[in-house]
Amino acid sequence: MRVYLPATLSSLADILAKGEVGPTPLHAFAVTPALREAYASGDDEELEYVAMLAAARQSLRLLDADPDAARRRVVLAVDVPDADVSWKPLRPPANDDEPAAVLIAAAVPVTAVAAGHVDEPAAEVDVAAAADAIAAADRGDDDASFAVDSAEAHELAWYATQELQYCASPRGTPLPHGGLPPPIPPGPR
Repeated sequence: MRVYLPATLSSLADILAKGEVGPTPLHAFAVTPALREAYASGDDEELEYVAMLAAARQSLRLLDADPDAARRRVVLAVDVPDADVSWKPLRPPANDDEPAAVLIAAAVPVTAVAAGHVDEPAAEVDVAAAADAIAAADRGDDDASFAVDSAEAHELAWYATQELQYCASPRGTPLPHGGLPPPIPPGPR
């Protein structure tokens, strides 16, 4: 099953260094029965886009909780076994009624990451304002919601898995071993 994991550039670097997304349970977003019910029309691709946007909004909450993280939303598209996914709402935060919310019961290896979606640097000002405003927007503040909408107007750029190391690196240089665990040296011959 394709799920969308919210992240930040800081957590992406950690994920690449550890070789997995964890600890569990992981809060993620996917095309759930509740999401299908909430949208009377829309094919799977459109519903996956809605799930990805829900993960991008959750990324704003992660940025709000981590003031040192670069102000760019990150969403990882990962493929996990259906058995590892449950349709439980996130409790807390404020999005506990999000119809795309799921929990993943097992750590996700970095090899299960299909792609990354990351804000371009030009979005940083709007994303910073949105991260500062997300809690108030969750409470219904119209001005804060406008700030969040401004960030959401920026499309997330798609990155292949081998490119994510450049996103996670502070200077745009590749992380050691491409962000993956170091290779196992060959055994004696």
